Amino acid sequence: MHEGHRERLKNRFLEEGLDHFNQHQVLELLLFYAIPRKDTNPLAHELLKRYGSLAGVLEADPEDLCKTAGVSRNTAVLLSMIPSLCRRYLNDKWKVKPQLNSSAKAGEYASSLFYGRQYEAFYAICMDSQNRVNYAALIHEGTIDSAPVYPRLIVEAALRHQASSLILAHNHPGGSLQPSAADLDATKKICAACEAISVRVVDHIIVAGNDYFSFADRGLI
Repeated sequence: MHEGHRERLKNRFLEEGLDHFNQHQVLELLLFYAIPRKDTNPLAHELLKRYGSLAGVLEADPEDLCKTAGVSRNTAVLLSMIPSLCRRYLNDKWKVKPQLNSSAKAGEYASSLFYGRQYEAFYAICMDSQNRVNYAALIHEGTIDSAPVYPRLIVEAALRHQASSLILAHNHPGGSLQPSAADLDATKKICAACEAISVRVVDHIIVAGNDYFSFADRGLI
């Protein structure tokens, strides 16, 4: 009976995609590949009840997931890998050395760097003279509350990756797009440090969820 149900769910996905699946059906389908010979429907419901949503399950700490009966280490690894896999997929969709010649493109590219991240992180996107990305350098990944940024590390990244210009980018996991006083102060210090090595900071993007805030668009840089 379980095998027939599994095949029906797989065939439905192949024919329709996931758009019309309920959250528990998406999770159930995913669990097939970690739990080969067991009805995964009750576990899918249990996980959704415990974590509140599909996103909550996928973003849960792997060690905490293992505290749920029926969740092995392999299952926890598979579930926890999905947000990072999505981030890698979105980032890989960009062609080699994409050209970020507008704040819209910069915002879209920056958003792909933070998909699924639960903690604040800071990137220096190093670009050549044609605004094409040489490398997106992860400068710091901090706690959920703050990411201390060190101008020296950004200068080192700019030199290492032969940047003619930079776009700074960090996320606000709490959801607010507005730059804090610390964000504004850090941006000024970084711009001054980069100016000393003839590298221009052209924008600073703050990402929150699916939205972004551009310092350049607001005349803050």
